[in-house]
Amino acid sequence: MLGDNPELPIFDSEKLATATNGFHLSNKLGKGGFGTVYKGKFPNGQEIAVKRLSKSSGQGSEEFMNEVVVISKLQHRNLVKFVGCCIEGEGKMLVYEYLPNKGLDSFLFDPKKQSLLNWRKRFQIIEGIG
Repeated sequence: MLGDNPELPIFDSEKLATATNGFHLSNKLGKGGFGTVYKGKFPNGQEIAVKRLSKSSGQGSEEFMNEVVVISKLQHRNLVKFVGCCIEGEGKMLVYEYLPNKGLDSFLFDPKKQSLLNWRKRFQIIEGIG
């Protein structure tokens, strides 16, 4: 299914490990319920964010592949660009463009920033994504 889509790059785990300096702790951007995100850089200078899915996420290969296909079709100016994925064995990873600012959730839900983004503005952002 994924191999039939030439627009969807599939990276090998070695290339992503090299880009993130072996998933070094200094490149860790964050961790969530589905895995850890690392900053990386390809030899051509392109900065990336690699979400390394945890084995405990419970997501099987078929579910992962379906998610990748859906994500690859969701391109919008208000969404981080999906760059590709890695599907080698247990090393399921999603690759996105790296954006140096915090994630959208920090702007929507950080109490210190509430004065900057009232509920009307938050709704406009959410509408723009849809």
